[in-house]
Amino acid sequence: MARPHAVVVPYPCSGNVNPALQLAKLLHHHGVYITFVNTEHNHRRVQDTEGASAVRGRDGFRFEAIPDGLSDADRGKQDYGQSLLVSTSQRCAAPLKDLILRLNNSTPGVPPVTCVLPTELMSFALGVARELGIPSMAFWCGGVASLMGYLMTPELRRRGYVPLKDEAYLRNGYLDTTIIDWIPGVPPISLGDVSSFVRTTDPDDIGLRFSETEPANCTKADALILNTFEDLDADVLAALRTMFPCIYTIGPLGSLLGSHNLNNATGSDTIGGLSLWKQDTGCLAWLDTQEQDSVVYVNFGRHTVVSPEQLAEFAWGLAASGHPFLWTVRDEAVLAMLPPSFAAETAGRCLVTTWCPQEEVLRHPAVGCFLTHNGWNSTCESLAAGVPMVCWPGFADQYTNCKYVCEVWGVGVRMDNQIKREQVAERVKEAMASEEMRASAARWKDAAMAAVCPGGSSYENLLSIVKALGS
Repeated sequence: MARPHAVVVPYPCSGNVNPALQLAKLLHHHGVYITFVNTEHNHRRVQDTEGASAVRGRDGFRFEAIPDGLSDADRGKQDYGQSLLVSTSQRCAAPLKDLILRLNNSTPGVPPVTCVLPTELMSFALGVARELGIPSMAFWCGGVASLMGYLMTPELRRRGYVPLKDEAYLRNGYLDTTIIDWIPGVPPISLGDVSSFVRTTDPDDIGLRFSETEPANCTKADALILNTFEDLDADVLAALRTMFPCIYTIGPLGSLLGSHNLNNATGSDTIGGLSLWKQDTGCLAWLDTQEQDSVVYVNFGRHTVVSPEQLAEFAWGLAASGHPFLWTVRDEAVLAMLPPSFAAETAGRCLVTTWCPQEEVLRHPAVGCFLTHNGWNSTCESLAAGVPMVCWPGFADQYTNCKYVCEVWGVGVRMDNQIKREQVAERVKEAMASEEMRASAARWKDAAMAAVCPGGSSYENLLSIVKALGS
């Protein structure tokens, strides 16, 4: 029997590329041939940051690239994110089809493609798979409750909740006081916590439109893969299984990699350290000098935009918390926005860096809480590490993730949208001091570890995926 061959097609942002690469590494470890498809733009970025060897691949793991349809001039525009979303959905299908045909017909030593495996926002690849008669699996990289919320977006529209009647609804408390209590498997949730995309008066808003089409398209895959574990999302998983023919939960992915000893693969393993950005591991040495559970780790991800005013409030709030903190910011430009006297005020108890190996940081014994935007990868990694969270959501599924962190899983506290330094200090102190939160976080850490060990649900589901790919 020929070796199974999965073509993995992640949406070209770190929130999708990173978990897709983790999944690909796990499948490859279990004997699946992998073709990992970056966009040409990201392919070049990886080469620039990690060197050409990072995309050279190894036996049974190859990297390929397709165009995303955008010019360099497009990337400098303010609406780049929306343009990328539209362009990939409209212009990537033909290049992907050509790539798969080339792999199948004229690439020596490559087994026939047996599965197309896109992440969300790349569901056009499912259509390519159907056209070529190849089985498919969709990998939803976000939270499970948020996926269910997105699936209900057409019903929110039908009932008149979205789009908003006028812009006053963004400010008059409507988003917080309007409770949706009919989403399957999800406890009563405010409209504003369903997603950021309900915050529009435009019926043709791109975010609203994609939050309707992408989840619905994923139902057309032969199977759905989720970065969660059974105990964490039991109720909503039960509801989702009435809508999808086959669901595999394989999270938390970082922990599953750890159970396979693949977390820190280096040396000859050229897929071990792939990253779109260089990582500053010097922060780990700094953490080694700090006391256990004493450090606040701060990271709002690559895409969160923080104004100079908000940055100042966070900075002085962290300073006033009394705790040492490690703060990862997007780039040097953000560093330059920090208040001039901030460095002197926090000397000796603050380290600010432009990037770091987040999973290693969260697992470091010095880290006591995580001030986060609640992207799903960050949320999963914090749960897996048993670290309480201070939550400041702002985009897409982050609002739903925050709701679950604070109200369902009991491992976090929420910031107001309007950032004030006094509240930053207060919430950080609360998360650092709460024995109840720390106990809940420890329980979820144990549950996550049980799921990824041999015999656990995530471990066994990964083996089931491998078996399905080979059948």
